[in-house]
Amino acid sequence: QGQVVESGGGLVQPGGSLSLSCAASVSMFSFYKMAWYRQAPGKQRELVADITSMGNANYADSVKDRFTISRDHAKKMVYLQMNSLKPEDTAVYYCNAHHTLNNVDYWGQGTQVTVSS
Repeated sequence: QGQVVESGGGLVQPGGSLSLSCAASVSMFSFYKMAWYRQAPGKQRELVADITSMGNANYADSVKDRFTISRDHAKKMVYLQMNSLKPEDTAVYYCNAHHTLNNVDYWGQGTQVTVSS
């Protein structure tokens, strides 16, 4: 069994920055592909960014060049640095840990990010 817990959400003005953190309580962290998803009201959950164990990152077009995902193997942490935030980035952000061998997924409870003046 494992779990992931997000932190760092909040209210920020347009153009501002915010950093999200995800603590993963899993064994063999290196077997997990880590990702951030988000879900805005009335919309489906969508992939924001993911990162492999080797550090290869993938981003949704809507956040490229603004968001940066990273991971710390020693601390079993994943981060999402969000810059130049826009109102359309407002959503609940979820951390996901996906085991690349047995396809088990762990989801966090989500953290609210609100971009508004």
